[in-house]
Amino acid sequence: MALIEDLNKRFAIEGVAEIIAGNGGLPAVAVKAPNGANGTIYLHGGHVTAWTPEGAAGGEDVLWLSKKSLWQDDKPIRGGVPVCFPWFGPKKDDPAGGGAPAHGTARLRQWDLESIRQNSDGVTVTLATRSDEATRKLWPGDRTLRHRVTFGAQLTMQLEITNTGLTPVHAEEALHSYFSVGDVQRIRITGLDGVNYIDKTDGMKEKTQHGDISISAETDRVYLNTTSTVTIDDPVKGRKITITKENSKATVVWNPWIAKAKAMADFGDEEWPHMICVETCNVGPFALTIDPGESHTMTAKIRVDRA
Repeated sequence: MALIEDLNKRFAIEGVAEIIAGNGGLPAVAVKAPNGANGTIYLHGGHVTAWTPEGAAGGEDVLWLSKKSLWQDDKPIRGGVPVCFPWFGPKKDDPAGGGAPAHGTARLRQWDLESIRQNSDGVTVTLATRSDEATRKLWPGDRTLRHRVTFGAQLTMQLEITNTGLTPVHAEEALHSYFSVGDVQRIRITGLDGVNYIDKTDGMKEKTQHGDISISAETDRVYLNTTSTVTIDDPVKGRKITITKENSKATVVWNPWIAKAKAMADFGDEEWPHMICVETCNVGPFALTIDPGESHTMTAKIRVDRA
């Protein structure tokens, strides 16, 4: 509570943004933007957990969050927008039982709150995390990871990586966005027609997308060499979620379906029909190399329209 009180003295904007004790007592920034948008970002993982734009039907959140999420400082949050860095999925050179966490270290760190600013687009919260002895044991190099999130009529997330060391930084990154949908079997995902993808559910085979994406089984695909805008058409909720991105050359689409949902302790057995991940990323063959003193910023912009 002392940390939260101190952060409020330094950063809170009365009636607009305050630092709260969130689920599990984890510190979070709760935003009520003047334009009617609401949102929440946790210092744990630099993790956006909620965003409701002005005029959203019934004030319903655009992001999906599992009711089984483990709100612990040594566990990732399930849902919202996890930050994956500096690797995606399992660490490729980690021996069995080596202990490297899936999707990197960033989503398990407590980030520093750097600023909260009100602007014409909404309210921007900036968090940062820096390499230290613990991160260097798993991934060499020195870098600062900064997450600038603007909660407004549009949700804008900017993930900036700065190489603060003397050697190149090699890394993967993803904004692992979970979206709330009425029925995943009825949605259509547009914008990736003709794009090649790696199918992780079928022996990592490379395939080509034909037409819209529909979900009828476990889905885990990495769409390659694409900068396309993607739209989730949700007839049950009567809305379209559009994801526009910058400086990202891969898009991941994921739903665990029945068996994998049951196998995850932090994912409810019956929750899979109500979520879909469409992730903005640079992974696999599009992993980054950042030279000393250089920065890279990947951006995801999300908006919601009535269907």
